[in-house]
Amino acid sequence: MNKLVVGNLVHRPLRSIISALAVAIEVIMILSIAAIMFGMLNGQKTRTSGIGMDMVAQPGTASNLIGVSGAPASIKAGGVLLGLPHIKVAAPVNIKLTGGASLENIYGIDFASYNALRAFTFLSGGPFNGPNDIILDDYAANSDKKYNVGDKIEVLNHAFTVCGVVEHGKGGRKYIPIDTMGELIGTEGKASAFYLKLDDPKNADVVKQEIKATPGLEQYIVQTTEELLSSLTPDKLPMFNVGLRVVIGIAVIIGFLVIFQSMYTAVMERTREIGILKSLGASRGYVVSVVLRESSLLAVCGIVLGISATYLLQAVLGAKFPKLDFNVTPGWVVTTIVIAFVGALLGALYPALKAARKDPIDALSYE
Repeated sequence: MNKLVVGNLVHRPLRSIISALAVAIEVIMILSIAAIMFGMLNGQKTRTSGIGMDMVAQPGTASNLIGVSGAPASIKAGGVLLGLPHIKVAAPVNIKLTGGASLENIYGIDFASYNALRAFTFLSGGPFNGPNDIILDDYAANSDKKYNVGDKIEVLNHAFTVCGVVEHGKGGRKYIPIDTMGELIGTEGKASAFYLKLDDPKNADVVKQEIKATPGLEQYIVQTTEELLSSLTPDKLPMFNVGLRVVIGIAVIIGFLVIFQSMYTAVMERTREIGILKSLGASRGYVVSVVLRESSLLAVCGIVLGISATYLLQAVLGAKFPKLDFNVTPGWVVTTIVIAFVGALLGALYPALKAARKDPIDALSYE
């Protein structure tokens, strides 16, 4: 039977190649969208945990997507927070989500307090020297063009001078003075949130109560870093799972239809062959098995090709776009294999049953 299956596929090489490529495209689509979406989410969680804060305090009108929610808090609230027991550092940040070549958060920071959370590791240069200075992490400095200390870069339609390049992993990729950020986006004296460093993380519950009991801060949302990171999940982000499921659904439909078309046409073309097999005593199960084995072999070839192409794509994108979080995980590789393989079998099921139901006499007389 295996020789028959391979022979049938080799006899029609173009159709077999197209069918395998369709499955490969399905695999690439699923793995790529999952790698990008989960990569961005996990990358944000990694960079957030690298800031060095113990807690974050946000006005009640803000959300965990800080760059989308504006800067509703007065920077002066940082002084109030710093005066509370157990709070060692209260760093105001004004984060702006920008478009352009790619979506990114620009961090407006007070360097002294933000650096006190966890010190920057400078690879070159140093802190801000003026209002028009900018600090880049190593990924941003080596992205579209290589930036060195002293180079000019345009951010938020404003010219900045690179004053320092730091190791990545401390929140954002581009940092400007918080006062400059306020002037550029019309939020002078405002902050999106305050990152807090405590004398002991075990005092987090006490600090929450203190903040809630402070006049003017009663409506603030106060979270530990662990609570903030746990909220950055697909289930809690708008339309994340919907977008992922739509792309997966489209990919599955493509694979299903191509396999269905290929196997249905193959069954129609091999009507006489099927009649010969049945006249020689082949059972319906045997005929179904032949068709399903063909589709399984096509699926396996397509899956192997698709996974290989996805890892190649990961390497190419990683070299060309170092800021892009494109992470292919083993869990999603296994999920994609199951989806593609089951989809291929379902696509071949009707043609297989149609072949099994053929009357041997009618099949032998088929022209």
